[in-house]
Amino acid sequence: MLQIRPYIWETMTTNDRNLKNRHVFGPVPSRRLGISLGIDVVPFKTCSLNCLYCECGPTNHLSIERRSFFPRQKLLDELSSQLPEIPHLDYITFSGSGEPTLNADIGWLITQIKKISPVPIAVLTNGTLLFQGEVRLDLRQADVILPSLDAASPNAFARINQPHPGLQLGRIIDGLMALRHDFPGPIWLEVFIVKGSNDREKELSALHAAIQRIKPDKVQLNTLDRPPAYAGIQSADFSDLEKIRALWSDLPVEIIKRTGRREEILEFSRNLENSLLNTVRRRPLTLADLVALTGKDENELRQYLDVLEKEKKIKPQIIDGNIFFTCN
Repeated sequence: MLQIRPYIWETMTTNDRNLKNRHVFGPVPSRRLGISLGIDVVPFKTCSLNCLYCECGPTNHLSIERRSFFPRQKLLDELSSQLPEIPHLDYITFSGSGEPTLNADIGWLITQIKKISPVPIAVLTNGTLLFQGEVRLDLRQADVILPSLDAASPNAFARINQPHPGLQLGRIIDGLMALRHDFPGPIWLEVFIVKGSNDREKELSALHAAIQRIKPDKVQLNTLDRPPAYAGIQSADFSDLEKIRALWSDLPVEIIKRTGRREEILEFSRNLENSLLNTVRRRPLTLADLVALTGKDENELRQYLDVLEKEKKIKPQIIDGNIFFTCN
């Protein structure tokens, strides 16, 4: 039986969370969205779920009530003041420390951002409020929506996501299906695999059936990479994610888990590792540069770079609007 207890989160103080001009953060290199400028539109850890794996810590304000949390013009002005200083962005992303669709101003903000910037807008959401037509309408002008669904059975949903008591899994899945009908842009559905919880055959079969009904453009498998909200949560092995991808071969599945160990790369080459280090030691290079220099596949190189970054031998940097890798 899975034993869980909350981690004690001491790295971020209340003062840190409430600093002015902290609604906009980044830009940051994102594995899913390239160079992304984040906009956080809810108070710290205001969410409709209390997911065991959340890297932001336990939810301290569990809610499904949509409201205006901050003066919306202030949020827009903060974003407007930072955009001219950034030479290149792939996305402006509604994300952060809670569920962005809880902010009743998100539709207005998306509309206004479209007027001041040509940068595509992404919305990272847990998808729990999409059964509400007004939420889907608010998100209609986004360029890409990235909802999540970690379980398709009530027991697994309750165990992994610890939802607000007003939520029902069936309505959430219906909301995701309605989003597919209403939203003209791409939908990238994230499925977060928690070892021993939603990786069993029965759970995977239920998820598969739900995803077939939702019809996302991508299914992005993820697993634990940073300290979770609760201790005792285990990361799935890369090989396990590969098995799920093979099992769901009729779905557009990709794995976004960061490769953490050398043994997770089937044939880890010391020569290639040394070549990468020697190359970026001389000057920072992009992933495209390294593909051209080594002749290796982009996905293979990403695995090597992830290992080297995890070992603090290299680090990503944004230079002139591009992600470069350089030695620490």
